[in-house]
Amino acid sequence: MDSAFDNLDAAGFLEIWQHFDADDNGYIEGNELDDFFRHMMKRLGPQEKVTDERVHKLKQRFMSAYDVTADGKLQIQELANMILPEDENFLLVFRREAPLDNSVDFMKIWRKYDVDCSGYISALELKAFLKDLFQKHLKEVSSDKVEEYTDTMMKIFDKNRDGCLDLNDLARILALEENFLLQFQMDACSKEERKKDFEKIFAHYDVSKTGALEGPEVDGFVKDMMELVRPNLTSPELDKLKGILLGHCDANKDGKIQKNELALCLGVKLG
Repeated sequence: MDSAFDNLDAAGFLEIWQHFDADDNGYIEGNELDDFFRHMMKRLGPQEKVTDERVHKLKQRFMSAYDVTADGKLQIQELANMILPEDENFLLVFRREAPLDNSVDFMKIWRKYDVDCSGYISALELKAFLKDLFQKHLKEVSSDKVEEYTDTMMKIFDKNRDGCLDLNDLARILALEENFLLQFQMDACSKEERKKDFEKIFAHYDVSKTGALEGPEVDGFVKDMMELVRPNLTSPELDKLKGILLGHCDANKDGKIQKNELALCLGVKLG
């Protein structure tokens, strides 16, 4: 963005981010934004007088260019895009060409990299995830850089500092979009509307289009369904609830939830 930031690396970026994201909510807004642009103005032009008016103009200029979600907030990816050099802009790797808008795809990723099925992603498992991600984006990154990025990602997203990432940490990293089920009100509509909603819901989670939910499709459905009433579900909790759902709905005990089985469980008549 400016010569003042030419030597900024991932560690320096993390330091700036943590300083201005004072309430640790993943973005900078309100007074945090003013403080950030005031800091930038001092760094970019130490000889010039910093006034509220000049800070406001600078903020407007950069927010119009870099606030890609146009929500008046500066997200960590947007800030990385603003000030990090190309080879250090590792956070932008997580901005997929198509947004991750399906919990089934998210759970496929989770199951693949939680290799030991511990319910958490360790630093070693995160490193494997990053390596695959760099390869997918055709980026050549040295093993030392992957190590550095792994450490930095753990510092940013491992909120309780236990050396592991949980389901919610990975959801934040991958910018998983809003819970699909939030748009439905199954109890507040007619039988015909409930049937239409059920068809949409089943089609969303039946990614393989087999007419039955299995594996990560069941995971994704359980995750979204339970998070309506219990946010921040852990992986062990999800596994327990998945077992309960299968025990209740899987009438033929094939490890899958057929469409008619789920309809029966939810009290929806398909006929």
